Amino acid sequence: MNAHVTGLAARDTSVFADRTETRQLTRAEAYIQAHEFDRPTLVLDTEAVARQYVALAQGLGRAQVHYAVKANPAPEVLRRLVQLGSHFDAASRAEIEDCLAAGATADQISFGNTVKKVSDIAWAHRAGVTLFAADAEQELEKLAEHAPGAEVYIRIIVEATEADWPLSRKFGCSRDKALELIAMAKGLGLAPVGLSFHVGSQTRRASMWAPVLDQVAAIWHAARDAGHELTLLNIGGGFPAFYGESIEAPTLYAAEVMRLVHERFGDVPHVMAEPGRGLVAEAGAIAAEVLLVSRKSDSDLHRWVYLDIGKFSGLAETMDEAIRYQFLTARDHEPRGACILAGPSCDSADVLYEKRPVELPMGLRAGDRIVIRCCGAYTSTYASVGFNGFPPLDLVVI
Repeated sequence: MNAHVTGLAARDTSVFADRTETRQLTRAEAYIQAHEFDRPTLVLDTEAVARQYVALAQGLGRAQVHYAVKANPAPEVLRRLVQLGSHFDAASRAEIEDCLAAGATADQISFGNTVKKVSDIAWAHRAGVTLFAADAEQELEKLAEHAPGAEVYIRIIVEATEADWPLSRKFGCSRDKALELIAMAKGLGLAPVGLSFHVGSQTRRASMWAPVLDQVAAIWHAARDAGHELTLLNIGGGFPAFYGESIEAPTLYAAEVMRLVHERFGDVPHVMAEPGRGLVAEAGAIAAEVLLVSRKSDSDLHRWVYLDIGKFSGLAETMDEAIRYQFLTARDHEPRGACILAGPSCDSADVLYEKRPVELPMGLRAGDRIVIRCCGAYTSTYASVGFNGFPPLDLVVI
């Protein structure tokens, strides 16, 4: 836990109180209210992570949760999830090492990145990891040589996703390629056990999974018809967090996804799910500060509001304005108006919201504190080491 925190000043005793009538403060937000921070800081509540895990696991039923470590690899989060019985989806050697250090065993970890260094494959195999992802011939060749006999699942590329943050094109392969890779894996002495896909990050309604599941089910049944004994279906992530638009409760959402899966795939022996955002996003909030409020001309319709945190210090998911964060200030009882929100760096790309301006209090001034809600996922991991000399995002775990 980083310690750039001081006691609450008298002027801050009512910070954010005016918004509790619409949505109760979380423990992380209450912690921010009770402290001051001299730099942007993510406050993360492990008990909130635990509650979300239990809710999702209840809905997923027999499916095994493999937490997507990339969402937030804080050791406290990993240790809490180990205690709860979670498995883990790791994208690198470092993430595997983090999971092992937190108490996970190698058989609880899958190496889910389809693009892996040879040395990392060999290291993971020696460490006892037996389950790997692949979507290309060369990846299978690397696995056969450096993780002989390993179990592999083939990632499928999907189209027609309705997710706020689609994850198509870079990862996955087509139907015909998938069948070829399964056969190739067998020929190389690997054990091709199943398929994986990702419906897209922040898929807000369970019903949005249906067309993607249809695509994958067609490949699954084609592989089975071709004589391949598939036993594992990895449904990936996509489980949503609250960013201002309504989402379904986690247990009901997960249960509906599993109903849709069963409807199309039948009784698959092993189902994996890889929630990341849906587990940790709502457990965190960022303490930030307004640096400047200005207009570019006297006739400019929009204010510019600059924060001490931007795209390069934790808010990379504002790229293309895909993830719409929510904000709390001590002035939320005042009249509100549209503004363009930007970060502190000297890079002109460091603009958070401009196409769809943000509504913030008209009285907002430099020095005002601001809380960014539901920031537990993909913030600390996206923060740079110090672009323009601005500090990376601090982390406090409660």
